[in-house]
Amino acid sequence: MRSKYNIPKTLGSKAASLITMLYEEKHSIFRLKEVRKILNIGKPSAINFVRKLVNRGIATRLKPGLFILVPFELGKEREYLGEPLIVAREIVSGKGYYFSHGTAMQIHQMVTQPRLVVSASVLKPRRPVHVLGAEFQFIHTPKKYFFGVTDHWATKEAKVKVSDLEKTVVDGLRQPEYCGGLTEVAKGLWMRHQDMNHDRLIEYAKKTGIGAVIRRLGFLMELYKIGIAKNLEALHNTLTEAYMRLDPLLPAEGKFLRRWRLQLNVSSEELLAVVRT
Repeated sequence: MRSKYNIPKTLGSKAASLITMLYEEKHSIFRLKEVRKILNIGKPSAINFVRKLVNRGIATRLKPGLFILVPFELGKEREYLGEPLIVAREIVSGKGYYFSHGTAMQIHQMVTQPRLVVSASVLKPRRPVHVLGAEFQFIHTPKKYFFGVTDHWATKEAKVKVSDLEKTVVDGLRQPEYCGGLTEVAKGLWMRHQDMNHDRLIEYAKKTGIGAVIRRLGFLMELYKIGIAKNLEALHNTLTEAYMRLDPLLPAEGKFLRRWRLQLNVSSEELLAVVRT
């Protein structure tokens, strides 16, 4: 009995027609509804038809109901992921999302090592998806944090939504657990600070209304000598008397810094060291 890996990639007239139309419409990632529409067949027939495409290595299943064509130039290769950013966009149907945190940091060249997890902020809760060794992480985010988003060309033909430089820092300070920790966010801030609009950075931090974000940003900007005095005072003037941890992922230990109402559970020396390496 032949395994699916020995089945030749032969195309019947229907498959050829479908693939031609999908490529013409630039839909290499497709859904069952597109198969039904192009071939004018019912749902059960579409499911069976696509199953055969997958078995023959003509398409790869990304998740239930979502598939991608395997480029013919890959020869005998039977599985194909494509551009991960486009795949993630299609998993959420291109709505209510933007790439954020560690993935946005990678897009904006704010990291020194590539990220293996694709992270996107989404309006609706969604479970992680694992495809061919890639992990897609969806961070449920209230609509009030959906600002500071811009377009990014993921390929020569397709755009995706991503947080801009300043919002990427603010998201990282709000949820450093999705960026590899606060020190990684600090390093990213330092790497691209000369390309940032400091007024916008402060505006975004204040717009979140989160005291911890404001404290962390003010402290890091002062530590790294980023911005001017009025920038720092704009942040400092919003502080309450409460103290918060600099890194929310680490234990509540270390000295207290009154100026920014922070418990420094990551030392200034360590944060300075990470930007020197």
